[in-house]
Amino acid sequence: MKIGFYQYQPVFGKVRYNLNKVVSRLNEAKADLIVLPELAFTGYYFRDRAEVKMLAEDPAKSSTVDALTALCKRRKFHIVTGFTEKAIDRYFNSSLLIGPGGIKHIYRKLHLFNEETRWFDDGDMPLEVNRIGNIRIGMMVCFDWAFPEVARALALQGADILCHPSNLVLGYCQQAMLTRCLENKVYAITTNRYGYDKRPHGNLRFTGRSQIVAPGGMLIYRAKAQADELYIMDIDPLLARDKTITARNEVLRDRRPGFYKTLVERQGNKP
Repeated sequence: MKIGFYQYQPVFGKVRYNLNKVVSRLNEAKADLIVLPELAFTGYYFRDRAEVKMLAEDPAKSSTVDALTALCKRRKFHIVTGFTEKAIDRYFNSSLLIGPGGIKHIYRKLHLFNEETRWFDDGDMPLEVNRIGNIRIGMMVCFDWAFPEVARALALQGADILCHPSNLVLGYCQQAMLTRCLENKVYAITTNRYGYDKRPHGNLRFTGRSQIVAPGGMLIYRAKAQADELYIMDIDPLLARDKTITARNEVLRDRRPGFYKTLVERQGNKP
């Protein structure tokens, strides 16, 4: 299976420009699965919820989704992309799985980061694994990396690959994802953007360094911090089905959930 990422610098508010850049760059790509950054077409650093409302799209009637679907059909691959989603009067930081037939799944970010809590509604869909042929993929978005329950929940559903659109501003997510892959024995594609969102209310700098990690936590490839890069490689996704640590231990089989009740007991947590 050929998997990869496209790291680039979206221009805030220029949806058509960003879309054209992605389609142009991927138009000759030979892959089965490509992951794009979080909020890949609008940019990230919104002034307020009204600005989100202005730029968000309903995926069911989105010219952006139509163009990506046409690209997937033409190139015979799947894309996971961050997306600024409108759902009637609610707005989500979402990830879309798109193939030649259109949208296969929508995931809405569960763990909003910092000022995102002012702009977006909390994700309200369960974590779910979807298939591309015989391969099972799970989606998470950016700050979800800080909650190991997300990767574990997807691994328990059989995910072979974690697709992780991101707009990272902190410096340690990339290393943390090695641990997520070690403790779940899965692949992960973290696609980050780079550069700045320079806005009237302030600037944000993003860290780049998109990466692909193998089961067991081995870093296969990491991009530079501040550069465009389309990277595609061959993997054997079935390696993620081997959960052994030793001859007598497996990362999922050996769990003892009866002793983990505090993980799901409500202690002031959001439902």
